[in-house]
Amino acid sequence: MNRQQGMSSLALVLLLLILGSLMLAGLNQQLAALMRIVSTERQAIQHQAIAQSALEWGRTLPWQTQAEVACRQHPQRPWRVCLRILEERVLLIASSGRVMLWRLGEVKGGKVVFSPHGWSDFCPLKEKALCQQP
Repeated sequence: MNRQQGMSSLALVLLLLILGSLMLAGLNQQLAALMRIVSTERQAIQHQAIAQSALEWGRTLPWQTQAEVACRQHPQRPWRVCLRILEERVLLIASSGRVMLWRLGEVKGGKVVFSPHGWSDFCPLKEKALCQQP
């Protein structure tokens, strides 16, 4: 009889080990999925910050008003901004990854003056093609 009780105890321990390992495997899968979500979110936040920095840098540059489209590349950073002149209005475009930001302005006295209301995360023009960087 002692032998039968020992086998059932061993079977119970093995069952607990199997259930525990299945639970750990499920938790590991959940952790991996959450890590992918966090990584994607971190990249999106980085791209947003880079695009905002590039837009602010482009706002401080002296722009020529003769060319219809002008682009500038930052000398030390991977920032590229473009200024599109549309009659009396101008559109400053900055992007990083899939994030694009825009800032409207106008030409006053031969100089570019940007809107004090800040940047926009959606295209402020009806024609979407004009909102893309060349």
